[in-house]
Amino acid sequence: MVTGVIIVGVRVIGDSSEDEMVACFLLGELTSRRFGAGIRRALAVVGESELLLTDPDLIDPAANRVRRELLGATRGYGENRDLFENFPGQVCWIRAVLTPEDLARVRYIEYPYWNELSAGSRLPSDAAKRIRSGIRVFGVSNRRFVAAARAVRRGQRFPPLILAGPRRDALVCLEGHLRLTAHALAGFPAEVECLVGTARAMDRWAR
Repeated sequence: MVTGVIIVGVRVIGDSSEDEMVACFLLGELTSRRFGAGIRRALAVVGESELLLTDPDLIDPAANRVRRELLGATRGYGENRDLFENFPGQVCWIRAVLTPEDLARVRYIEYPYWNELSAGSRLPSDAAKRIRSGIRVFGVSNRRFVAAARAVRRGQRFPPLILAGPRRDALVCLEGHLRLTAHALAGFPAEVECLVGTARAMDRWAR
């Protein structure tokens, strides 16, 4: 693939793959306060260490298979359930950079917490406005967003966001909602590297 090409506001920097997406997703979950414990339990069940996720070998078919199975067990990947209900099996994955303007158009997944936080729009900018006004959803503190936004302003690097949609101008956040919200709360100060997956059949998942 030719890198540096801008397609519908997305600057492509290289090819990616299902295996890289799965590895990045699991690493993001491992470092999450909410999901980390579940990932560690799943690793223990299959007798693997965290190195499977923190130092992934993407050319090892056996390791890739175990990671896919982990994501299936914890989030329903490849099993048409939970987060991955209606997620298509054939997806084109790329590494790309999104401008602040394009990142602001990425929507949250359809989920009660994110719907409520964004007042129904599923846009991170609307969520940021409500966070600044002190609105707490379902009694959940906003401190994690504020802390992450400070890190964004300091220029701290984060794992790439994982976005998916039927087209590159109609993307939904698959993994990284906290980070996406932090960028919004910080005012989208910079371009952000992402893994972007597209498929014509993605419209049902990305509704």
